[in-house]
Amino acid sequence: MVFKRKLYDEMLRWKAELSDKYALLIKGARRVGKSTLVEEFAKNEYDSYILIDFSVSSEEMDGLFDNMRDLNYFFFRLQNIFQVTLYQRRSVIIFDEVQLQPLARQAIKHLVKDGRYDYIETGSLLTLKKNVKNIVIPSEEHRLTLYPMDYEEFRWALGDQVSADFLKQAFEMKRPAGDAVHRKWMRDLRLYMIIGGMPQSVDTYLKTNNLQQVDTIKRKILELYDDDFRKIDPSGTASLVFRNIPSQLSKHASMLKIESATNSRATANTPAIIADMIDSMVLTPAYHCTDPHVGMGLTKAPEKFKMFINDTGLFITLCFWDKGITENVIYNQLLADKLDANLGYIYENLVAQMLRTAGYELYYYTFPDDNKHNYEVDFLLSSGNKLLPIEVKSSGYKTHKSLDEFCRKYSSRISRRILLYTKDYHKDGETVCLPVYFTPFL
Repeated sequence: MVFKRKLYDEMLRWKAELSDKYALLIKGARRVGKSTLVEEFAKNEYDSYILIDFSVSSEEMDGLFDNMRDLNYFFFRLQNIFQVTLYQRRSVIIFDEVQLQPLARQAIKHLVKDGRYDYIETGSLLTLKKNVKNIVIPSEEHRLTLYPMDYEEFRWALGDQVSADFLKQAFEMKRPAGDAVHRKWMRDLRLYMIIGGMPQSVDTYLKTNNLQQVDTIKRKILELYDDDFRKIDPSGTASLVFRNIPSQLSKHASMLKIESATNSRATANTPAIIADMIDSMVLTPAYHCTDPHVGMGLTKAPEKFKMFINDTGLFITLCFWDKGITENVIYNQLLADKLDANLGYIYENLVAQMLRTAGYELYYYTFPDDNKHNYEVDFLLSSGNKLLPIEVKSSGYKTHKSLDEFCRKYSSRISRRILLYTKDYHKDGETVCLPVYFTPFL
């Protein structure tokens, strides 16, 4: 199925305002729907298009990019290979999985300057060394990122066009929704938390209404990612880090510990391996901020970070990877919020995904208390010239000590203090307690 994606509007803006000077580069993890979105855009917005999929291209196609001096001959051969007529300023040429043909990416500079047609590239692992070796990366690229479907896109896919608007109105009213409405909204969110936003997962759910079949699809995607990490790093470190992200988060550690995740010590190559993993866009890092202030990137500690999975559905399946297949009883208990486990780390990953998709870089902060333990603020956002500290809890709460102590320590830097949890809207002194489904509106 072709799903409605918010990035489509950004692509329209590129076509109207920038396409004569820049190619459009859509980057994102594998299987997030880049190819489907781009081809749908080409069908709707152009008189004709050619899609070159470099994951299956022939030697003849790859050879086209060895010599780009004669563009007339290049376009003549391209149209004959695909049996498609290109029309000046009314056609688009798509380079799908362009990282697999670096010379095609390098050619963008000359193709855009020629000006006859528009160009869209899609790719993942775009900065991996082997994918940019010996080429000049073009500056004539307008880059957009496609993430897994966010919660609003997920509701659209399910045929629900109104819930997101109701949620936004409720957020702006700053009042409790009431027990019945809140329970429905939380159940809807937990369904998204389980299925996630990978188009194949959503499509399978719509066709089968069977969460075990959805789980099978998610496992195939996770295996694909794991294979990619083994190609990036044959030593297996990347694969082990990836598989152990849930266990690292469940331990409430103040940072990802390579030794614990891999049963081996970090090496000189570890930072490069982690950087390549982040480049895959399967993962999202959250960095410790040493001096929490607006402009947190100036004081981030690159060696101290947590790692989250970019799709909540994949994260859930990774949590139960050892079971062979995640059973319906587990999914049903998750839906009913009755699973006998501390789900704080699952909601923390969900919030991380929502914030990242909304455009935030992720930061957190830890500091010692008087008993040689640590306080931790799960997420820090900039709000004007102030900070918005966020703590995440999976159920009812009794205290939010870390948030309170942070706000006392940095009182002059705070705009609002937010607790995200699974209950209805509530104010506890100066702390605003928000149901987690309000995260996208922060």
